[in-house]
Amino acid sequence: MRPFNKLLQNFSSSFCVKAKCFGPSALPRTTHLLRRDDTTQATFAREMSGKSFNVPPSAEFVARVSGIATMGKLPYRETAEGLDAAFVGVPIDTGTSNRPGARFGPRHIRAESALLRAYNSGTRAAPYESLVVADIGDVNVNVYDLKDTCKRIREAYHKILATGCIPLTMGGDHTIAYPILQAVAAKHGPVGLIHVDAHADTSDVVLGEKIGHGTPFRRCVEEGLLDCKRVAQIGLRGTGYSPDAYEWSRAQGFRVVQAEQCWHKSLVPLMAEVRAQMGDGPVYLSFDIDALDPAYAPGTGTPEIAGLTPIQGLEIIRGCRRLNLVGCDLVEVSPQYDTTGNTALTAANLLFEMMCVLPNIKYYD
Repeated sequence: MRPFNKLLQNFSSSFCVKAKCFGPSALPRTTHLLRRDDTTQATFAREMSGKSFNVPPSAEFVARVSGIATMGKLPYRETAEGLDAAFVGVPIDTGTSNRPGARFGPRHIRAESALLRAYNSGTRAAPYESLVVADIGDVNVNVYDLKDTCKRIREAYHKILATGCIPLTMGGDHTIAYPILQAVAAKHGPVGLIHVDAHADTSDVVLGEKIGHGTPFRRCVEEGLLDCKRVAQIGLRGTGYSPDAYEWSRAQGFRVVQAEQCWHKSLVPLMAEVRAQMGDGPVYLSFDIDALDPAYAPGTGTPEIAGLTPIQGLEIIRGCRRLNLVGCDLVEVSPQYDTTGNTALTAANLLFEMMCVLPNIKYYD
C-alpha cells in the first residue's frame, strides 16, 4: 500500500488538520481527509464569509500523477447546481474541415492541467478563494450527427446557465460556439464577443453545409445572438478565398484585428480599446488555439503560420478583467499532432487564465 494511503487511513472522515502545519507557503485553510469505500479523497475547503470553496490538492502534498484526471484536479460534479463556474468538455470534431482529432482535446487538456496550481502568480488572482468551481464532465455528444450534437450542446448549456453558473468550455472544434451562444443569448440577450482565432469562422456554406467549424459566427449573426458593435476578432490571418477574407465581418460592424497588426508588439493597448468597445454588457470569450502560431501550438487541425505568441494570448485574456464575462471557451486542440503535449498544456493554462478574469475574482493586488 502506498504511504499516502497509509497516512490517510490514520484519519477518520471527520478529522481536520490545518494546512499551515505542512509548511509556511500554505495559506490558512481547513483540509478534510475523507475515506469513501476503496477510494481515498483529499478535499480542501476554504471557508470565507460562511462559503466553502473547492481548492485542488497541492502538489506539495499530493502527487500530480495520482487521481482521476479532472480539470486542474478539481472535484467532479454531476451538474452545475451550486457552482459559480464550471469546466465542461465538448468532445467533437465532426465539424472540422481539415485534420480531425479535437474530440480528444478535453481529456488531454485535463491531463496536462495537473500542472496547474491554485494561484496566478502573474496577476495574483485567487480564483479558488472567490468562486465555487468544479469539473462537470463532458456533454454527451453524437459523433455521427453534427446537428443532433448541436441540439445536445444547446440543451446542456441551457441547464448549466439556468443555475447561474458560468461555463468554461474545453473543445472540441469551433462548431460548438454556435449552440453554446444560442443558450447564452437565450439567458442574457445578444452578447459581445471577443473571438481570438486565425480564422473568422463566418463562412455561409462549406461543402453544402451551413453548420461546421467555419460557420458558427455567421449563424450567430443571422439569429441575433451577437451585439455586432461589440464583436472583436483578433489574430486573423492566412490565405483566403477572396482578396478580403474579412469583408463580411467588417460589414456587420465587427472590429477585425489581423495578425499582422499584432506582430512585434504588446496587445495591452489593444485590449484597453476592446474593453471600451465591450462596455458593461455581457461578453463571451471564444479562443481558438490556432490563434497561436503553430511553433507554440502545433496540435490543432487548421494551423496557420505567423500567429500570436502565448504571451499575447495571455495579454488578451488578462485584458478581459473587469468585463462582464458570461462564458468562455478554448477550442480546436487536436493533441495527436503534438506529441510533446505542449498544445494541451498551453490550453489548460489559458483556461485557468480565463477563470482568473471572471467577475468577482479576488486579487492580492
